[in-house]
Amino acid sequence: MKFLYVFFIFLAVINADEHTHTYNDGEQVVLWMNTVGPYHNRQETYAYYSLPFCVSNKVSIGHYHETLSEALQGVELEFSGLDIKFKGNALPQEICPVTVNDQAYKAFVYAVKNHYWYQMYIDDLPIWGIVGEVDGDNYYIWTHKKFDIGYNGNRIVEVNLTAENKEPLTPDAIITFTYEVNWKKSNIKFEDRFDKYLDPNFFQHRIHWFSIFNSFMMVIFLVGLVSMILMRTLRKDYARYSKDDDLDDLEKDLGDEYGWKQVHGDVFRPVPHLALFSALIGAVKVFHTTQGLSGKGLKD
Repeated sequence: MKFLYVFFIFLAVINADEHTHTYNDGEQVVLWMNTVGPYHNRQETYAYYSLPFCVSNKVSIGHYHETLSEALQGVELEFSGLDIKFKGNALPQEICPVTVNDQAYKAFVYAVKNHYWYQMYIDDLPIWGIVGEVDGDNYYIWTHKKFDIGYNGNRIVEVNLTAENKEPLTPDAIITFTYEVNWKKSNIKFEDRFDKYLDPNFFQHRIHWFSIFNSFMMVIFLVGLVSMILMRTLRKDYARYSKDDDLDDLEKDLGDEYGWKQVHGDVFRPVPHLALFSALIGAVKVFHTTQGLSGKGLKD
């Protein structure tokens, strides 16, 4: 009885993760980094670490596509390395410092100038943050990430990110990235945790008329191209069929078939080495029948 009790506790431990969306107190919660790109062109995205953000020295873990939608959307999640524990508040602490060399300076300035923002995931809940901001001729980058995570029971139901600590971008500077985590109890049900993302006020849903027009014209072009190929391929057959209407039944029976009508001849054409083929089919059938009878005899 004691062994069964320990066994069920072990099952509860190994089954608590982001796949089941249930966690035990103090269990690791993974923060995934997804993409970064310009806010005004959301179709243009790059890997999060294509910008010279610091990478934690914690052991990396891999991510696989759980759904076809993730694969089609090009979701490539990377482990952030942040130490986040379920219901465990974390005071502001350092992730790692970054030396802004010439290449990193140009990359950060370009990202800030083009209003780059990034996307992350915690327990399948998306989070967005801005890289930095422009103030006149000066460029700044947000170096502190403050996570406010709401939980209901043993499940995560909401996540909010606040970017703080604006640091100026200067060549050869050393920028230290930090983070903190605050947990709070929430009354939001697990089934309703995505409702706020469906609120039209949460996002500015812009209709991309150019993309719609481009897709519409592409469909028309492909339909026309396929129709033209079919018409050119079958035009001769149409001419022959219209000519056959003027022939009597005897001439039609004596005439050779051509074009796509020859397909039915391949269906009834005998295979080469028919005797060998029949022998192999018969041997396989006898083998399966013998195996079935042997298995039935063993069961009896």
